[in-house]
Amino acid sequence: MDRLATLTSRIFGASLLFLSGFVALETVLRKVANTSLQGADELGGYVLAFGSSLAFIVTLVERAHIRIDILHRKFPTRMQAVIDWLAAVSMALLGVFLLYVGWFVVRDTLAYGSTAPTPWATPLIWPQAAWYGALAVFSLAAIGLSFRASWLLAQRRFTDLANEFNPKGAAEELAEELSNQRQRKG
Repeated sequence: MDRLATLTSRIFGASLLFLSGFVALETVLRKVANTSLQGADELGGYVLAFGSSLAFIVTLVERAHIRIDILHRKFPTRMQAVIDWLAAVSMALLGVFLLYVGWFVVRDTLAYGSTAPTPWATPLIWPQAAWYGALAVFSLAAIGLSFRASWLLAQRRFTDLANEFNPKGAAEELAEELSNQRQRKG
C-alpha cells in the first residue's frame, strides 16, 4: 500500500507541475504576445478532479483522513479496534458509493457524446475516465483495507487492528517526518 501511495503522490505531483507550467506559459503568452492558449481553466478543472481522487488514495493509505479522535486513544484497545474497523468499512462503502454515482456520470457522457463547452471542446469521457479510474483505485484500496481490518477483527487481534488502523497521533507523525527528513539528507 505504501508503494501505491508513493506512486499516486508522484502522479498527482507531476500533473500539478504540468498544470503550473501550462498556466505560466498561458500568462506569459498573454502578457508578451497578446494571445492565449484558451483552456488553462479547463485543464485546471480536469487536473484537480483527477488529483483529488488520487489524494483520496494517499490519505487512505497514510491514515490521514480526518477523524475526531479526542477520545479515541482513551478507549480500551478493543473499543479502539471496533471504531477503527467501522472507519475502514465506512471508507470502503464510501468508495463503492462514489463508483456507483460516478458510473451514472460516465454513462451519460458516453450516451450523449458530451464535450466541454469550451474552445477545446474536449470529449468529456477522457477526463472523466481518468477521474473514474482514480476513484476505482481508491475504492479497491479501501475495500482491501476493510477486508484486512475485518480479518483482524474476526481473529480477535485487536492490538494489531488498532496499530494498523488508528488515526495517526502527533508523535507518530513527527517520527515519520523526522525519518523522511533523514532519508532526504542521506
